[in-house]
Amino acid sequence: MANKVTFFGTGTSSGVPMLGCSCPVCQSQDRRDTRLRASIYVEYEGLKLVVDAGPDFRYQMLRGHVQHIDAILLTHNHKDHTGGLDDIRSFNYFENRAFPIYCEPYVLESLKKEYSYAFSEYRYPGAPEYDIHLIDEKPFTINGVEIVPVRALHYRLPVLGYRFGRFAYLTDGSHIEPSEIEKLKGVDYFVINAIRVSSHISHFSLPEALEVAAQVGAKQTFITHISHQLPCHEELCGMLPEGVSPAFDGLTIDF
Repeated sequence: MANKVTFFGTGTSSGVPMLGCSCPVCQSQDRRDTRLRASIYVEYEGLKLVVDAGPDFRYQMLRGHVQHIDAILLTHNHKDHTGGLDDIRSFNYFENRAFPIYCEPYVLESLKKEYSYAFSEYRYPGAPEYDIHLIDEKPFTINGVEIVPVRALHYRLPVLGYRFGRFAYLTDGSHIEPSEIEKLKGVDYFVINAIRVSSHISHFSLPEALEVAAQVGAKQTFITHISHQLPCHEELCGMLPEGVSPAFDGLTIDF
């Protein structure tokens, strides 16, 4: 069974181009420099999964011609990763079921506030229906398929990355413990966020991301959650060592 991941979004929280910006990256004509909010579509051992559903979720599903997903896995509760969850109403309607979402307890509490109408005792007709599965750092299964969460910190906020066999995805991190890096050893493909070259309070800088990638030792590493503070795609490629590439929207990897 072929496993595949497609990058549905590789941009930072405001996307690229940014509203009102006229920098060379935001004005670039290279389609690889147009980045929606960070998300991936994973086809793994028969499952169809999405990691994070930000404000671009609806367009990402349409652009990717996705008509069914088994579940959404959330990394944390920030708007650029959860802001599209109202749009699962379409899946509720056509599949006649509550939609499975996997997240940590604190993320659920945030969703109850952001989407209070979906959790109220007397739900408004047509409100999204969520089937919440609470997870932590321990491996869990979906339809018998194991998925391994990986803990990182987004400044002080705990976030989760995910390992799907030989592929691992870690976005919005600024720190990861050695014990969690051990969970990533042996992957062929590793994705990590890097928002800019200089240090950042809640994201890995490019040098920090490359250091983590070296410790993981994947055959190929991809950079995601890219802001306009990194160079245009082609220039960025020239800055990276062998075995490391910037991801871009629409990039597909077979693993």
